[in-house]
Formats: sequence, C-alpha cells, structure tokens
Amino acid sequence: MAITKIQSESLNLADDFAFTGTITGAGGNMKPVFGAKMSSNQSWGDATTAKVQFNAEDFDNDGVFDSTTNYRFTPNVAGKYFITVSAKVFDTNGRIYHAEAYLRKNGSTIKETYKDLRLSAGFGYFDVLEINHIVDMNGSTDYLEYYVYLDGSGTLSVTTSSSFFQGYKIIE
Repeated sequence: MAITKIQSESLNLADDFAFTGTITGAGGNMKPVFGAKMSSNQSWGDATTAKVQFNAEDFDNDGVFDSTTNYRFTPNVAGKYFITVSAKVFDTNGRIYHAEAYLRKNGSTIKETYKDLRLSAGFGYFDVLEINHIVDMNGSTDYLEYYVYLDGSGTLSVTTSSSFFQGYKIIE
C-alpha cells in the first residue's frame, strides 16, 4: 500500500506500512560511545584524592577512552555528552567517615558528589558515589577524568563492583 498523503483522522497505527523512499530528519548519530570499568580494586592512603583507574573497557569502538595511561575520555566529535560514572568505595575496617567524587574536565571539577557517613550508625562499610552529567566537549582537546577522595580508618579502596565510566554523544 503506497502512502501519498496521511490525514490524521484516518491514520490507523495498527497498520503496517512499507516505505520505499528516504526518511530525512529522523534519528541521529549517538557516537562516540564508550564503557570503561576496573579490572581490579584500587587502594590508596587515608584522606587522599586519587584518579580512579578505569583500566578495562566493555566497549569503545571509536577509541575515545584511554584505559592504559591517563584513564580518561577524550571524544573525537564535538557536541554534548551524557556521562555517568560510578565508584563503589570500601573500607576494610568499615569506617568510611566521608567520601567525595569529582568529574573533572581538563583538570577542573565540573560536577561532584559528597557523602558524610559519620552520622550513620557504625559509619559506612561501603557506599557508591555516582555522577550523571551532560557536558559540552570540543571534540579535540577536551577530556574527562574521575577522582575520588576517601577518609576512613582502614584500607580504603574503589572496588570493581558497581564502578564504571560510560558516556555517549547526545543527538542534538
């Protein structure tokens, strides 16, 4: 059945339509897209900020995430990106006092989250620090990194469980 004109009062959405022409203005390219994770836990000293080393990838077809040296996202296409990054923090003694996470663009914090666990009963044994953010990137020199600050009483770590760094270009 060829369609030459659709009138809203006669459109039956249950019908099947075979389009033979070209549809323009629909869809878009949501690339580049990446998903990085950690292959092992990362530990550091008390009351210290460290870059989370996402050193493995679930997907990165365009090669925009550096999982070997700088542990950062550098897109090769300008635009707005939806970023979600998470770190599950852990203290062997169950005494995380507070934790902070920072999404940094070109070395400067653009979004952060903070959890004060001193007020909770028994303090925190573990918690998840997650940031979701839309950020404009120039497609050449801009880059994103994720840092975590931990204050506790034991061996402080970011674990592989629930820790990831993902993003994709938003269709504009």
